[in-house]
Amino acid sequence: MNEPVLVLNGNYAPINICTTRRAMCLILIGKANMVMDGRGVVRTVTRTFPKPSIIRLHNVIKRPRPSVKLSKQEIFRRDQYCGQQARELTVDHVLPQHLGGDSTWSNLVTACAACNHKKGGLTLAQSGLSLLKTPDQPPGSAAYLFRKYLNNFQEWEPYIQGW
Repeated sequence: MNEPVLVLNGNYAPINICTTRRAMCLILIGKANMVMDGRGVVRTVTRTFPKPSIIRLHNVIKRPRPSVKLSKQEIFRRDQYCGQQARELTVDHVLPQHLGGDSTWSNLVTACAACNHKKGGLTLAQSGLSLLKTPDQPPGSAAYLFRKYLNNFQEWEPYIQGW
């Protein structure tokens, strides 16, 4: 009952991921309908319900455009300095904090321990390092936000890639 279910807006735009339990509640109270099932069934004493994989809300819900929140996990997901496949990565400020650097998308990158140690409290020019790409905020698109689920739930791809 805790498996993820893709929630589509009334216009079929992906807006959220919820649990199977929550999705079934939305279906039973009449706020959503099932677009795709195929995960088995839930049995009660008197009835059997198919488990949803994708549901669609009956009404279009207006909501602000989603944005990716700044967090350590999202920085790791986005980039790193040297491009080496290191086991342990660290978060580093491009412009060090003691020189006025702040914690923003454009000033935080990940680096392997060797590069982070080499850079230390220096600027990029002083350390001789360079970035592979300019750090900026990741897009708030559905493809980026829900990409981690696509490996396990291939049936979601047509609904996510279109937005």
